[in-house]
Amino acid sequence: MRLIPLLLTLLFAFQANAQIKLPSIFGDHMVLQQKHNNPVWGWAEPNEKITVAINGQSHSTFADDKGHWRIVLRPIPVGGPYKMHIEGSSSSFFFDDILVGEVWICSGQSNMAWPVNRTNSAELAIATSNYPNIRLISVPQVGTDVVQDDFYGSWEAASPETVPNFSAIGYFFGQRLHHALDVPIGLIDNAWGGSAAEAWVNRDVIEADKNYAELMTSWKKLEQSYNYDDELKKWKKSVEEWEANKEEKGMPRRPGNQMTGNHRPANIYNGVLHPTIGYGMKGVIWYQGESNAGRSYQYRDLFPFMIQNWRNEWKQGDFPFYYVQLADFMAETEQPEESGWAELREAQTMTKDKLKNVGEAVIIDLGEGRDIHPRNKQTVADRLVRIALARDYNKDIVYEGPRYKSMEVKGDKIVLTFDHVGQGLYSFDTREPQGFAIAGSDKKFVWADAEIISSNQMEISGKGISTPVAVRYAWANNPVCNMYNRDGLPMTPFRTDTWEGVTFGKEER
Repeated sequence: MRLIPLLLTLLFAFQANAQIKLPSIFGDHMVLQQKHNNPVWGWAEPNEKITVAINGQSHSTFADDKGHWRIVLRPIPVGGPYKMHIEGSSSSFFFDDILVGEVWICSGQSNMAWPVNRTNSAELAIATSNYPNIRLISVPQVGTDVVQDDFYGSWEAASPETVPNFSAIGYFFGQRLHHALDVPIGLIDNAWGGSAAEAWVNRDVIEADKNYAELMTSWKKLEQSYNYDDELKKWKKSVEEWEANKEEKGMPRRPGNQMTGNHRPANIYNGVLHPTIGYGMKGVIWYQGESNAGRSYQYRDLFPFMIQNWRNEWKQGDFPFYYVQLADFMAETEQPEESGWAELREAQTMTKDKLKNVGEAVIIDLGEGRDIHPRNKQTVADRLVRIALARDYNKDIVYEGPRYKSMEVKGDKIVLTFDHVGQGLYSFDTREPQGFAIAGSDKKFVWADAEIISSNQMEISGKGISTPVAVRYAWANNPVCNMYNRDGLPMTPFRTDTWEGVTFGKEER
């Protein structure tokens, strides 16, 4: 009698294993990219025939000898809802309430992960978040050296119940797009607070590039010697000492496991990004860089390297990649000085000249000196969506602030010329432009006097600088600066010199 239950158990197990499966990026309520050949993939029994049908089109294929299968849908008219039928010899099922519109990935570190419920006017944003045609999905934070093909998650419609914990910048970006385009919007949130750029890159790719040999060598040494249990023991001992001494300072912080953390090269690529690679989408919005500010010169190559790696693996061409430049943060300084954060901003801006179809949202005016997470995510999203509307959706809208173009020394003054001035240069709040410093050949900067002399030019001078050679603007962790165009977009921080900075030569983690 015992044999029958055992046989039934084995039969059910076989049927469960035999069922067709798709990764969680596909499912009820998902959004497919309009005007795009959308791939669909999954797993089945080896050599099993799979048919996927939607909106009058049907595609069949056979799983390979490992059970992997993939088909490509022809473009589907915008709107919906649609129903997708997936059928094989072992099972058959439907995905329901599918929409077709614009899909964007919302990625980066904590400022992109920052949720709606922790922003300015959060209660208002949540109360007005009932948008059934905006769909959201979040990818859990899994750091691993093993490539993952799936994640735990599902698509949901935007509502006061689903929006509060979603990426604020992502949601506000999608909301603006939805209003402007009147099409469904799909948002994929895979951001991870504190993450380093190298964690988002395929390990094989970064190991093969000699530019990152020093970085990878330092990680390999750590990987050979690292023992998380030992780190926990050290932490527990420090907590015991803290408790015994009744110290006023806070309890020692529990260490994270660096082997599964968000800095180890490829950890996030493997656990978070890889399960979504290939899903049809329009582009990426990105906010990251704080974790790489100590290696800003390296970021000049690492950031575009990461973007290109994503593009190569997505096989969707040079899709739009729009990123946020670091905000102002930390204490203001009385005198001009060097700054790792300024150098990171410079590296971000340089990416615009290295890759096609990238854009930068400058937010040097939106930071909070004592908080690395500024709460005004609405304006950040506005500046990102300006880029998308202008460059991808043919909206006649200014999307870039003044950017340094060239300089000319005239006696004891330097004349600067700018691009992207829109309706003209403008100093906000005070008539006197603020944030400029000037130096001679001794490389010692002093605060400068600045004057707008035309719609796209400024004249810069400084006391005691008779033969100026260089100008910097907003070159600090938290600069006092006030230059915009009359369209309300801030001037991009810059320097005219190429002198070695404080992060020059820093290549290790």
